[in-house]
Amino acid sequence: MEPLGKTFLWIGALFLILGAFFVFGSKIPFISSLGNLPGDLKIEKENFRFYFPFATSILISIVLSFLLYIWNRLVH
Repeated sequence: MEPLGKTFLWIGALFLILGAFFVFGSKIPFISSLGNLPGDLKIEKENFRFYFPFATSILISIVLSFLLYIWNRLVH
């Protein structure tokens, strides 16, 4: 039963962090410009809109990879 309890604690901590991000995220200066980076693809026509956050996706991927690398080095 102990591993299940630890899993619920980690999930709860993750939801706490995500909730704080959604509440206070607009007050962080670099978060508000995250969807408007120069490499993001926007196509707007008369009856058509296409948006793909290419540069934002790469940036988030790099940051998450770095954080997971640090996490892995600390845990093991």
